[in-house]
Amino acid sequence: QVQLVESGGGLVQPGGSLRLSCAASGSIFTFNFMGWYRQGPGKQRESVARITNVGITNYADSVKGRFTISRDNAKNTVYLQMNTLKPEDTAVYFCHAMRGSVEYWGQGTQVTVSS
Repeated sequence: QVQLVESGGGLVQPGGSLRLSCAASGSIFTFNFMGWYRQGPGKQRESVARITNVGITNYADSVKGRFTISRDNAKNTVYLQMNTLKPEDTAVYFCHAMRGSVEYWGQGTQVTVSS
């Protein structure tokens, strides 16, 4: 059974940075792609960023230029570096992975951007 475990969330002031990590229980190279979703208060879950198993990345318009997704295959971990954070980035961030038609989710980590 695949497990995705997120870490790195917390409280940060506007303009600050955080790095989220998603550690997988097995080789991440077998996933077609991995990514991050978020769900803010009263909002629907939305895609933030994703990266394919060959390193192609894709970002939501709202985070382009501020967030960077990367992967370390040796550590079976995907990262989301978040810079210049805004209050509207406040959400629970979920790690997501796809292997064929099967998808996996982490339990989520809270990110709060507030002064």
